[in-house]
Amino acid sequence: MEAIVLCGGLGTRLRSVVKDIPKPMADINGKPFLSFVLEYLKAQGVQKLILAVSYKYELIQEYFKDEFLGLKLTYSIEKEALGTGGAIKQALSLAKEKEQFVLNGDSFFDINLSQLRLENQSKLCLALKKMNDFERYGVVELDDKGLVSSFKEKAYFKHGLINAGIYLLDKTIFDAFSLEKSFSFEDFMQSHFKALRARAEVFDGYFIDIGVPQDYFKASQYFK
Repeated sequence: MEAIVLCGGLGTRLRSVVKDIPKPMADINGKPFLSFVLEYLKAQGVQKLILAVSYKYELIQEYFKDEFLGLKLTYSIEKEALGTGGAIKQALSLAKEKEQFVLNGDSFFDINLSQLRLENQSKLCLALKKMNDFERYGVVELDDKGLVSSFKEKAYFKHGLINAGIYLLDKTIFDAFSLEKSFSFEDFMQSHFKALRARAEVFDGYFIDIGVPQDYFKASQYFK
């Protein structure tokens, strides 16, 4: 199994509590947050990782080097800002396997990766999280076949399914589209989910995104 981890986050909203480092390197109980993500991937059976890095990427390379916990690490280095979509597209050029897991290096979602599947010509499968009383995230809606039917913008929702930032995608996902060098993967999904036959699996595992100080401190408690 092979996976791509997006590690280019600047962490601007965390500057009040985390020094000027890549967001996945934020300290959680003496370890970078990214180390917990990699431990999870190791436990899920992933053997090779491509770390898509950008801002102060040398700090990530110096810490994790070319191997971590037996995981073989390759670095896809952005020489210019590529956005999440451009970062994934560049990393895919280094990928060996046809199906690739993609995760964010600044969030953690405790799910069974093997339950994500590409079926019936689907190029993309999203991991969705059930949530109640939230406004920080948009909502993903599904039809009765488990295919994505719509994306709703951020607003207050009493309950809904959020995109938790873990994907299984076909290596050729971008081949049929004319794209700028820098683009947002989230925008790409919302524009092309029907053509991609995007599907989803719903999970209720623990989820944390350390993008704001409040959740950063929650992560420190959880990983104790």
